[in-house]
Amino acid sequence: MRMFPISAAVAAASALLPAEALRAQDERGFCPDRPGLGTPACTLDRGRFALELGVIDWTVDREDGARADLVAGGDLLLRYGLTGSLEVQAGWTLFGHSRLRSGGAVETTSGVGDVLIALRQNLQNPDGSGLAVAIMTYATLPTGGAALGAGDWGAGVIVPLSYELPRGFALGFTATVEAAVDGDRDGRHLAYGGIAGLDLPLSDSLGATVEVAARRDRDPEATEWLAGVSAGWSPRADLQLDAGANIGLSRAAPDLQLYAGIAKLF
Repeated sequence: MRMFPISAAVAAASALLPAEALRAQDERGFCPDRPGLGTPACTLDRGRFALELGVIDWTVDREDGARADLVAGGDLLLRYGLTGSLEVQAGWTLFGHSRLRSGGAVETTSGVGDVLIALRQNLQNPDGSGLAVAIMTYATLPTGGAALGAGDWGAGVIVPLSYELPRGFALGFTATVEAAVDGDRDGRHLAYGGIAGLDLPLSDSLGATVEVAARRDRDPEATEWLAGVSAGWSPRADLQLDAGANIGLSRAAPDLQLYAGIAKLF
């Protein structure tokens, strides 16, 4: 085996250290979509790939003596940075099971979810620092069954904003306008809403978010109000484990949602 002189090795290491330090300084931190109700304004850097997976999601809704339970697993979101400020997303839920109990009757359905295709363009501070703003367009394709699928295609626009506060706190707001699928699974109607949240730093690797969301739907005519709390733990800079809960604040909203998942940057 060929041996390099010690002086040459020291010189090579000295030359590489500044380049490595500069690369680490320029590398953008991981900004997962999960968890929470809102959407982040940050985007993945060019050529970076992220996989985010909702491991388990349970939603329960009680109304007029009936109870509906929906359990979903494998809520998959793939993200890829096309440029320094533009990313593409694709999502699909692998499995869902719905159970509706009314009186003595029980109805169950199972199936996969619809496909989501989205583009998010950051307009200011793609790393999420300072005041960050983005615009995101998306479409859903009716590939899912009765348990999770809407029955027709839908589309929408999301405008997320975030603002860093001192000591690691941050404010977030997400505005949404969508062509939502009608309740009879055929055709679309207007729906719109907003989500406001506050990020709370609990430690160097653990953070929490509290949120309030409102959504106005035209079919049926109703306004959903939700409150949510979620937490994400990052044992490494490229990995996050998360869990959260949402509580319905209005009659039109689901009573309770509990979920947990994972996000990984490549």
